[in-house]
This record gives sequence, structure tokens and C-alpha cells, in this order.
Amino acid sequence: MLIHSASQVLTLIGPPQRGHALGELGIIEDGAVLLDGETIVAVGPSREMRAIYADEEQFDAAGRVVMPGLVDPHTHAVWAGDRSAEFEMRIQGKSYMEIMNAGGGIVSTVRQTRAASLKELKAQTRSRLVGMFEQGTTTAEVKSGYGLNTETELKMLQAILELDAEGPLELIPTFLGAHAVPAEYKDNADSYTDLVCNEMLPALKDWWQNQPATCNLLPFVDVFCETGAFTLAQSRRILEIARELSFPLKIHADEFDNLNGASLAAELGAASADHLVVTSLDDMVALGKSDTVAVSLPCTPFGLAEGHYTPAKDFLDANCILAIATDMNPGTAWCESMQFAIALACRYLRLTPAQAIAAATINAAAAIGKDDKIGSLEPGKQADVLILNAPDYRHLGYRFGSNLAHTVIKKGHIYPIGD
Repeated sequence: MLIHSASQVLTLIGPPQRGHALGELGIIEDGAVLLDGETIVAVGPSREMRAIYADEEQFDAAGRVVMPGLVDPHTHAVWAGDRSAEFEMRIQGKSYMEIMNAGGGIVSTVRQTRAASLKELKAQTRSRLVGMFEQGTTTAEVKSGYGLNTETELKMLQAILELDAEGPLELIPTFLGAHAVPAEYKDNADSYTDLVCNEMLPALKDWWQNQPATCNLLPFVDVFCETGAFTLAQSRRILEIARELSFPLKIHADEFDNLNGASLAAELGAASADHLVVTSLDDMVALGKSDTVAVSLPCTPFGLAEGHYTPAKDFLDANCILAIATDMNPGTAWCESMQFAIALACRYLRLTPAQAIAAATINAAAAIGKDDKIGSLEPGKQADVLILNAPDYRHLGYRFGSNLAHTVIKKGHIYPIGD
């Protein structure tokens, strides 16, 4: 099928964009993209492509932007229940500890997720995934982390695998057993770290090896390295054992306090370090010298009504590979829209629309180890395409609160969204 007559085709061809190279969109004016099944075959000017491929099925983009499908490299999309009452308490000025003492916070989601059946968990999650896909996200990373025991963590991963098989949104699983210290281990984080290292990770490896053959790649292992969660030493222990078991790595770091988790991620070769609001210059330099992607989550400080965001310009000065994500979760950022994350990135990270788009496509793909397959429109890559109901790429970032997705194409299958 030949998609032709796009006002702009954003190819983003090339490796992940580092430092001040961020924002190279590779625009083809009046462009075209040829798909063959699940694969991109060619890109080029419409006049040339229509002459060469005149016998192919035609899809008229009618002066709209054609670009890679959006990639969301950090979500907590699987959970049960909600925390709307907690949101109201926060708006009323209640402190975090007051909310916790009232049964709120992560323990509330853990309680509801543990109680939910696999069927219930999938049903609640499915609608969120549909919302993500309809706004142009074609691939999303999804974490466990609301079980905090072996049984429920594996249940969450089972839900991720089964929802991925349903499609069309492609899901990349991450194990986040080290999301928080559960209530039953209160004031005993070392013992819970022992459980993660000695029981959960080996059980995950054994369980994963009994999954269908399509699950040939191990899930990521993540840890929340933060005051009140896991110390740098505990995080190192978890990630080093995960690496010994051949799991690829990620880390939550520097959301509230700088514990040097980003440098740990760079040292261990993690795919990404995420949040990065209070990251030190030394940590930025370490990331800039590595291939570990710095993932900013602008929806989170927005959701918390906080004024501090990732200092994106400093990360670019340090030559980092910068990506953005929604951090979709029930407590701080129930946001299904990468389009909104792009709008926030433009306003609060001070990224240009072009930089934000690159951070949400090719660099986001690198944050989940998939930049060889998705994130750009180039021959040989997966046919994941977003057609915007807009004539210029800058409408992403400029506009917010509405859905600019006109058509989403996933692995060559067409899903009309709306005019």
C-alpha cells in the first residue's frame, strides 16, 4: 500500500538523537510511504513514488502529516481501582502522610490489584490501552509493581502478555517488584530487597521461560531508587542480580532526591533512567557518555501540580539521549496521551515541537531497546505509522486537549480514528 500526498512525512531516519542533534525530523514535503504487509519498503516524494508504484493500493493522506507511531517508554498501565478520592484530598491540601494514613497512596492500589482476578485486571486495563492507541501510541512499555509479592507481580505480567497478544497496541513488559516496600515489610526494606533478589527474580526467570515462544526476549527489570523506596545500595543489588540473570535493566531515579541512580544506570548499561527531575550534573555527564536513555515524565509533576520538571536543556548540553513518556499511573498521572506529554514537554521542558516529537519516537524506542524496529519511517522497519489530522508537525505541541490522530497504522493494519 502506498500512502501518498502527505503534507510532510517525518522519517526520523538514523540512530537515536543525542544532545543538540535532537529534533532532526527528516521531513519529506509532499511525501509518500510504501508498506508491504508489516514492513516499510520505501519513503520518498509522492510524485516519484506514485510513478514507481502506480499499481499498488493507494492511500491518500490528503495533505496531512505522516509520521512514526508514538512510543510511550514508561507506563504503569496495569492496575485495579482508582485513587480519585486521594486526588481530592491532595487538592484540599492534605499531606502525603495524611493520605497514607487514610489508606491512600500506592498501598491502596496494591490492595486493589492483589484482590483483582486476572480477568478483572485485564478488563480494567484494556480501556486504558484503547485510549492510548487511539491517540497515536503504537508501542508502550508497561510495568508491574502494584503487587509487591511474587504471585501478584506475575499476575500483572500475565495480564501484560495477554493484552499484548490481543493487540493492536504492542506492549513491552517490565518487572517492577521493587516499586515500593509493601506494608508487611514496613521499616524492613532490606528484608524485602532480599525477597526481590532471592525469590522474585529467580521465579520470574523460571516463569518467563515457560511462556509462549514469542516471548523470547526477557522483560526489563526496574527499581525505584528514591528516598522512601530503595536506597542506591539496595537498587544496585537488585539490578546486579537481575543482570546476572540476563534481564535488561531500567531505573526510576531523581524524582525527588538525587541518589546517583542515573550514574548507576549508566554504569550497569541500563536501557533507561527515568524521571530525572533533580539529577546532578555529574549524573548527566555519566548518562551523556553512555547509551542509557534519559526519560523525562512531564505528566507526573503536572499531575502533582509541582513546578519542577526535568531540566531538559542541561541533559542536551551533556549530550544525552533524551526521551519523554506519560508515566501513566493511578496516583499521579492518569494520562493516556503521548500527545499531551509532547505539549507539556514543549511548555515545561522548553523543547521545540521537533525535539519533543523525536523524544517521543526514535529516542523513546531506544529507551525500550526497539529503535532497530520502530520509531522511524525507513525501509525494513515495522509499519507503525501515525497520520495526523493536521497539515504541519508543529500542531503537535501547539495544540492540546484534543486528539490529532486521524489514522493509526500498526504492523500494516489500518485503524481509522476520526476527522
